[in-house]
Amino acid sequence: MHPDDWHLTEDADAFLARAGDFLRSRPALHTMSLTIAEKLRASAASARGVDAPVFGRLERGGEVHATFVQRTSAGSLSLTPLTREQAGELAARLADLGRSVPAVSGDHDTATAFAEAWQRRTGAMPTLGTRIRLYRLGTLTPPTPFPEGRGRRADAEDLDQVVRWCGEFCDTVGEVPSVDSASWAGSRFSDRHFTFWETPDGAPASMAAVTTMTAGMVRVDPVYTPARLRGRGYAGAVTVEVSRAALAAGATDVVLFAHPDNLTSNALYRRLGFVPVAEWAGYTFSRDAAVASENNEVRRDATTAARP
Repeated sequence: MHPDDWHLTEDADAFLARAGDFLRSRPALHTMSLTIAEKLRASAASARGVDAPVFGRLERGGEVHATFVQRTSAGSLSLTPLTREQAGELAARLADLGRSVPAVSGDHDTATAFAEAWQRRTGAMPTLGTRIRLYRLGTLTPPTPFPEGRGRRADAEDLDQVVRWCGEFCDTVGEVPSVDSASWAGSRFSDRHFTFWETPDGAPASMAAVTTMTAGMVRVDPVYTPARLRGRGYAGAVTVEVSRAALAAGATDVVLFAHPDNLTSNALYRRLGFVPVAEWAGYTFSRDAAVASENNEVRRDATTAARP
């Protein structure tokens, strides 16, 4: 293999040993790749086999310039920023290897460039399925007035409540698959750290979670308030609570995603001090088109968003 090329591995430790510094150099922009890779390493899910994850790094002159992570051998592709040329090279490489790419996500320009390159290479038709906006916390600014109540870290006794509200969150934002007690352990929420905002009488009114800190970065996801309790400042309060806790624990980057069409959540996060970093996009590829194009397969995609 030429050293100036895309290097693929199923070993999370080997991938992070080579690409970790690159990912940590821009933890906010690389939030998805960082958290996915670290989760796979921590869970020992990077064992080799049919369903093993695949990690890729693009090297030029001995330096890493871009990466991708694919959770399983037939899962969605998560990309760090690429030029159109780099996206085209990656599409060609994966197609030549006969790899399945059911979907792709990344910053808008990168995801779009790859989707177009993959269509040219395989005939698979891309469909824009997700648009989200990445924010990074600047100066945390608590809302005024601040609702009465307090934040409380969720514990094992709160699991049923957490699972129920995560399922409602998925239903609200149209995230598929949803989550329930049976699917919880394998869901993207199971390793999050949850906090409730409680009213003065101790009743949970809103909920937010953060990822485990990686390279000084935590991502707030999800943020959820039941419909009957919205408009009272609870989402802002719980977002401030988890952001304060992250900063106190040493976080240098607190990030979150919001759907650009949700004017309420975007306005809230800006008032709290979050600053837009990038527009994100997720594309799925048509299974019919891939079948019509020899030896190419497609599956499904999953991307994240935060919503009050």
